[in-house]
Amino acid sequence: IVFSIDGSACIWRKESFTEFPELYHSDAQFKNIQKLSETNPQQNNYIWGTSELVAWESFNKDNLQGILCKPENFDPAKKYPMIVYFYEKKSDNLHKYNTPMPIGTVINWSYCVSNGYLVFIPDVVFRTGDPAASSYDAIVSGVKSLIDKYDFIDKDNIGFNGHSWGGYQTAYLVTRTNMFKAATSGAPVVNMISGYGGIRWESGKSRMFQYEHTQSRMGATLWEQPDAYIRNSSIFSIPNIQTPVLIMHNDQDGSVMWEQGIEFFMAMRRLEKPAWLLNYKGEDHALAKWDNRMDYTNKVMGFFDHYLKGAPQPDWMRIR
Repeated sequence: IVFSIDGSACIWRKESFTEFPELYHSDAQFKNIQKLSETNPQQNNYIWGTSELVAWESFNKDNLQGILCKPENFDPAKKYPMIVYFYEKKSDNLHKYNTPMPIGTVINWSYCVSNGYLVFIPDVVFRTGDPAASSYDAIVSGVKSLIDKYDFIDKDNIGFNGHSWGGYQTAYLVTRTNMFKAATSGAPVVNMISGYGGIRWESGKSRMFQYEHTQSRMGATLWEQPDAYIRNSSIFSIPNIQTPVLIMHNDQDGSVMWEQGIEFFMAMRRLEKPAWLLNYKGEDHALAKWDNRMDYTNKVMGFFDHYLKGAPQPDWMRIR
């Protein structure tokens, strides 16, 4: 918000899932509103979508919220495939406008709903020492609550998508449940033991601080709680996986050592699990080059279209 010198008027932005952050003018009481900009009139030519807040109780008895996005031409009598995206708490993005564009990490919500998918973004709360089980308790309970409540969700065609911390959660979830038909995991940590001893190359920092005190929330050193580090590492449970997984991990990743993605892929292939590994040479944690983002978008959506919509298998998925 920017007020005039005398404080009598202001210019401000407003956005929603369907409206780009446009400029508005009003008096200081937000009356006599005038819309100043119209950024995306071409949006009227495309099927968009809606977003709504949903709530449930997790397996751990936490009261959680999430966002459910539906196609604009939604028909409750039909069944829709659903993609679940997660990271930490995202419900405050309920009214965020998502400009359709090639992805650098995770799915674009607007693109997915305009192409016939439901998108569910559950909040995740984490317990110190058990981040993996925490994600299971929050995400799986959320999906089950929606399936129980809504007949329009095709429970046999649900996929999930995560990157970085979300990629870590994805890698763990496929070892614990077969309720998802396909999963994409970007820049995942699958082995907290080897990851603990690594370096964040973009800063030169040891990764130990992250595990002990920040996002990974282990709350102890590897030597104080070795069993917890094993319990929260999906690499030890790869034999349980039945879900096809598309992994993306780049060789110049400065945040998560790309050897983690290699560990994941090699374990999956060694145990004859369906897995694909994408490495965009020279790229960092998130894709920056436009052509790589276009390629990754096509591959991710082709992967989900194949498994969740029954589309033909893309040529690149055929193992040679």
